[in-house]
Amino acid sequence: MTRINTNVQSLIAQRVLGQNNNGLSQSLERLSTGVRINRGKDDPAGLIASENLRSELAGTRAAVTNAERADQVVNIAEGGLQEVSGLLTELQGLLTASSSEAGLSSAEKDANQDQIDSILQTVDRIASATSFQGTKLLNGNFAFETSNVDSNVEDFKVNGAKFESDNLDVDVVVYQSAQQAGVYLSLGGANIDLGNQSTFTIEISGSLGSREVSFASGTSVATIVSTVNNFTDVTGITASAGTTGLALRSEEYGSDEFVSVKTIDAGDIQGSGGIFGFNATDTGTILTSGATTFANATNGVRDEGQDIGASINGVVATSDGRTISVNTDFLDAEITLDTTASTTLAAVSAFQIDGGGANFQLSGNVDVIGRVSLGISNVAARELGKVVDGGTNYFLSDLAGGKSLDVTKASSQDFSRAQEVVANAINEISSTRGRLGAFQKNTIGATVRSLGVAIENTAAAESVIRDADFASETAALTRNQILVSAATNTLSLANSSPQSALQLLG
Repeated sequence: MTRINTNVQSLIAQRVLGQNNNGLSQSLERLSTGVRINRGKDDPAGLIASENLRSELAGTRAAVTNAERADQVVNIAEGGLQEVSGLLTELQGLLTASSSEAGLSSAEKDANQDQIDSILQTVDRIASATSFQGTKLLNGNFAFETSNVDSNVEDFKVNGAKFESDNLDVDVVVYQSAQQAGVYLSLGGANIDLGNQSTFTIEISGSLGSREVSFASGTSVATIVSTVNNFTDVTGITASAGTTGLALRSEEYGSDEFVSVKTIDAGDIQGSGGIFGFNATDTGTILTSGATTFANATNGVRDEGQDIGASINGVVATSDGRTISVNTDFLDAEITLDTTASTTLAAVSAFQIDGGGANFQLSGNVDVIGRVSLGISNVAARELGKVVDGGTNYFLSDLAGGKSLDVTKASSQDFSRAQEVVANAINEISSTRGRLGAFQKNTIGATVRSLGVAIENTAAAESVIRDADFASETAALTRNQILVSAATNTLSLANSSPQSALQLLG
């Protein structure tokens, strides 16, 4: 059948040619852009997956930048702390030199004090000048803000904390009391009675050292107590008088503390005396049985202290004497309880953290899990080296001229206290540098490495979904070019076929 008005073959050829042209255009577009999905209709599901992966990739790359920036911030802070550490070491030497009174003139002491003043001023200047883009790093800007500190908290330090609410309560539960080491020496009366012997000699040992002491018959308990306490700095042991004897206790609390009493010469001591222990759960109560006579104590009688056992916010804490600490992803804190709280099994609402700290976002997702918090305390001289002595707080700034620990006016006790202050300051700076170093090496280093791997894998996954396969697209282009050429020739033939109808008109 031959028709002129409707050329069906031409319509078919036109449709196929249009399809082939669309395929050719798509191949050209993919090859020119290098992307398989240029619009939603190319692959709706693939587009969604690709955009999600691109979002994750952008966040991860930003997290790597944050980590590198955090490393730069910590580098600057650590550089300032390094200088402070060197100054404190020099200060320690000046104290030792100044304590030698007999071989030092007053002019030399004045010169040493001038150097000490210069060091303290430099420490303060470093604390106020160390900055990153105008933000001070060592003046307490990055210290944590706290409130509602319980009166039983003797000292505390917050090194890291992160929370999503307005504040974080830090609660302590004491389940094991801290204890001093201790023994009781029963002398049978208010004075020693040695019978026909001349002396009573014992060796007292503690965590700091030992000392041998001798007493004559008739020596009072009060005199013995005074003698033992004269050597507390040597032995770490303090003595207190009882009715018929004296208690020897370690000056500090904890498992590192001990009291050991060894008889060198019992001296035929009279009465029912001996060395008694204290109740295991109450060091104020003397055990009435199990005493060791002085004659049988030639190998020594020893008692050890006990560390506090406690949890902080439900996490079992590491303990040392009366000090407890936790180091978790959400809280890094150290707390020292006073004698009452550390020896009482009870709960203590230690303090509340209201904010502060240096916060770094080290993951692509902005949430508390991906945030790292770091506390950097003020390293000014007035904040370093805290020592509590007789209810008075001493700091590094007290070594300045005219202050309580001025070396030109210091007594031997003042020099010991000053050296302890400097030693504490050195320890604080070293601990801070160690924390910052651990943060750089472990937290930042591991984060950058893991995020680098995540970037590689995420980019590879996104590429598989979205990028064009040039080998496949080139083959498709060639195929579509051939099909377009063939469809064009076919359309030309289809358009000319109705002309054969003219032959029927004769």
